[in-house]
Amino acid sequence: MEPSEKRTIKLDKKTALFKAEHYCAYQERAQQEVRDKLYEFGLHSDEVEELISELISTNFLNEERFAQAYVSGKFSIKKWGKIKIKQALKLKKVPEKMILKALNKIDYDDYLKTILISAEKKSAQITEKDPYKRRNKLITHLMSKGFENNLIMEVLKSNNLY
Repeated sequence: MEPSEKRTIKLDKKTALFKAEHYCAYQERAQQEVRDKLYEFGLHSDEVEELISELISTNFLNEERFAQAYVSGKFSIKKWGKIKIKQALKLKKVPEKMILKALNKIDYDDYLKTILISAEKKSAQITEKDPYKRRNKLITHLMSKGFENNLIMEVLKSNNLY
């Protein structure tokens, strides 16, 4: 078997539910992550959807809670911007409405402060002497972290990093 191939093991529904509960209890999960895990257990789509419903009703699985935890972690720990967080949640098939609700909980002043801290940190690392190239490297870095262009410009100008 290739190392990249995932091994499928056939579990009965009761064992699969127990394992899925443990999987969800360990850390918040998106429905799609749990769905993928249940398919790895060799379950069929009707069984998977039945177990997903069971996990939701017992509150092991809560997409809104997942979105909030994900946004909080990626912003406060990884220092990601809203664009990057939103893209990552879309890949996990979290509904747009829940993504926006979770992103709106990020404090605006904290968000600007995070952009500034990231800009100052990166600015100190850039060895480029040409001010134009230097500025472009800084902006490119901040955009790659998922921050919005208009906010990047606002922060750079108001802190003389432009």
